[in-house]
Amino acid sequence: MAQQIADRRDIDFVLYAQLNVEDLFKTDRYRQINRKMADMVINEARRFSLKEILPTYAAGDHEGVRFDAGQVRVPACFHQPYQHYRDGEWLAMAEDPEFGGQGLPQIIAQAAREYLHGANFSFAAFGILGHGTGKMIEVFGNARQKALFLEKLYSGEWSGSMLLTEPAAGSDVGALSTTAKKNADGTYHLSGNKIFITCGDHDLTANIIHPVLARIEGAPTGTRGISIFLVPKIWVNDDGTLGAPNNIVCTGIEAKMGLHGSPTCSLTLGADGPCRGLLLGQANQGMRIMFHMMNEARLGVGQQGFLHGSAAYLYAAEYAKTRIQGRDLTADRSAEGRVPIIRHPDVRRMLMRMKALVDGMRSFTFYVAYLFDLEATATDPDERARYSGLIEFFTPVVKAYCSERGMEVCELAMNVYGGYGYTREYAIEQLMRDCKITTIYEGTNGIQAMDLLGRKLGLRKGEIFMHFLQQVRATIQAAEKITDLRALCEQLEAALNRYGEVAVFLTKKALGADIKLAYAQAHPFLDVTGDIIMAWMLLWRAARAYPGRQVLIAKAPDPVAHIATNREAAFLDGQLKTAAYFITTALPVTIGKIKSIMQGDNTATLNTAEKAFGG
Repeated sequence: MAQQIADRRDIDFVLYAQLNVEDLFKTDRYRQINRKMADMVINEARRFSLKEILPTYAAGDHEGVRFDAGQVRVPACFHQPYQHYRDGEWLAMAEDPEFGGQGLPQIIAQAAREYLHGANFSFAAFGILGHGTGKMIEVFGNARQKALFLEKLYSGEWSGSMLLTEPAAGSDVGALSTTAKKNADGTYHLSGNKIFITCGDHDLTANIIHPVLARIEGAPTGTRGISIFLVPKIWVNDDGTLGAPNNIVCTGIEAKMGLHGSPTCSLTLGADGPCRGLLLGQANQGMRIMFHMMNEARLGVGQQGFLHGSAAYLYAAEYAKTRIQGRDLTADRSAEGRVPIIRHPDVRRMLMRMKALVDGMRSFTFYVAYLFDLEATATDPDERARYSGLIEFFTPVVKAYCSERGMEVCELAMNVYGGYGYTREYAIEQLMRDCKITTIYEGTNGIQAMDLLGRKLGLRKGEIFMHFLQQVRATIQAAEKITDLRALCEQLEAALNRYGEVAVFLTKKALGADIKLAYAQAHPFLDVTGDIIMAWMLLWRAARAYPGRQVLIAKAPDPVAHIATNREAAFLDGQLKTAAYFITTALPVTIGKIKSIMQGDNTATLNTAEKAFGG
C-alpha cells in the first residue's frame, strides 16, 4: 500500500546515486542542508500524502465540484487536509524564507512533490497555482504588490489562477478581447470573459489572486499589446485587509472527463460593476511575464503526467504479482497449477515498457529540477547561462513527452488489469481519466513541438542543443568503461548521431520554403527527442547501478538466485535490464521514426483536399 504513488527506493537512487545531489549541500547556498534533513522532508511528505491526501483521491472524484447559486464548492474532504497542507508549509518549499518559503533545493522539493502532487493532483492544484502566481509577483512585482500578496500566496492562505483563455482566443492568445482602462488612482478597470480557468473560483481559501491578460485601451494589436494584471476576487486594502467583492464572477464550471475535484471555471470580469486590477510589471509586457508562470506550469504538467503513470505502474505491478490466472507457458500440459499473471510474457512486455518509461521520466524530471539548483549555485556566468538554456530546451519535452508517456503507462496498466481496469473498482480508471488533460492544457503538445523546433533548437545559435548532445555523449563515454554496457553505448551513440542529423534536416526545412513540411514533423521530432532522453537517462542509471550490483553478487554462490531473492540486488540489476530493454527494443523504433521524418512523403499531409477529411 505504501508504494501507491511513487517508488521511494528509486527516488533515493536518482537523488544520491545518479545525480549526486549531496554535492549541492556543499555549496554556500545550501550548506545548511544535509542528506538527513532532505530525507526527513521527503519522508514526511510521503507520510502526509499517504495518510491525508490520498484518501481524498477517489472521494473527491466521486463527490466532485458543485456550482450552487453562483458559488463553487470543492469536495468537503479537501478542507481539512488543505489546512494541514498549509500548516506543513508544503506550498513553497524552495522559496526564500523571507517570503514564507523553506529555502530547500528544487530537487528536494521535486522529490517531495512526487507524493504531494501524485496523491491527488486535483487537490494539489490549488496550492500549485497559488505558488505560480506568487512567483510571478516575486520576480516582477513592485514592493507594494509583494507586501500585499506574496506571503499569503506562498503560505496558501490565498490561492491563485491563470486567466489567459477566452472563447475566441485559445492558443492564439493575441486575439483576446479583455480590456483594461486606467483609473484615476492608478488601478485599472478590467472587462471581459475568460474560460477554462483551473481553480478559477472555489471555497477553499479566503481570497483568490487572478493574474489576468488584457489589453490596455489604445495598446497595439496582437501579443505586442498584452499586459498582465493582478485582480483579487476580494479587493485587498492597502493595509492588507479584505475589502469588497471585486466583480470577478464565476458563471459556470465545466463537466469534465477527469479531475472532478478541480473546478474549471468560466469567469466574467466587470459585468456587474467595477473590477479593479493592478498592473504587474510594465505595460505591454504581459506575455513575457506570463510565460514565467506558464513555463513553471508546463514543467509541472509534465510531472503531473509522469506521476499518474508512476501510480498506475505501481498498481499494475502489484496486481500482476497477486492476480492468479492461467498456466505457465513452459509448464507440462497436465499441470493444473495456475500462476500470477506477471509470469506471462505479454504482461511482462507491458510491465517492462511501463518500468522503463517511469524510471526514465523520474530521472528526466529530477534532472531538470536539479538544473535550477545548478543554475542558482553556479559562480561562472557562462555556466549559469548553459543551465538556464538547458531548462528552456527541455521544458517543452518535459511537458509533451512526459504527459503522453504518462498516458501510455495508464493505458498499459489498464490492460494489465484487463476488464477490472475498466471499472471504477480500481484506481486505474480514474488515473487514466485524470491524466488525459495533461496532453492538452498549458499549450497542446503540438504547440510544445512547434516551440521545440522553432525556438529551442536554435537557442543561442544552437549552442544549447550542442551542449545537450555533449551531455549525452559524456554519459556514453563514462558507461563505455563498463564492459557489460559497451554494446548499449554503441547503440545509443548511433541513435544520437542520427538524431543530430534529423535536427539539422528539419532546421533547414523550417528556415526555407518547406516550412510547413518541417512543422508537420515537429511532433514526431519531439517524440524522438524524448526517446533519446529516456535512453540517456536509463544508460546513466545502469552505469551508476553497476558497481553496487557487482559488489552484491560477487560473493554469492549463485548470482542469479541472489538477484531473484535479494531486494537490493534485484533493484540494481533491474537498472541494467531496463536500460538494455529500452535501448535494444525501443530505440530501434526511434531510428525508424527518424527515417520516417527524413524520408517519408509528408506532402500528402499538407496537400490532401480539405473536403477529403471527414467523409
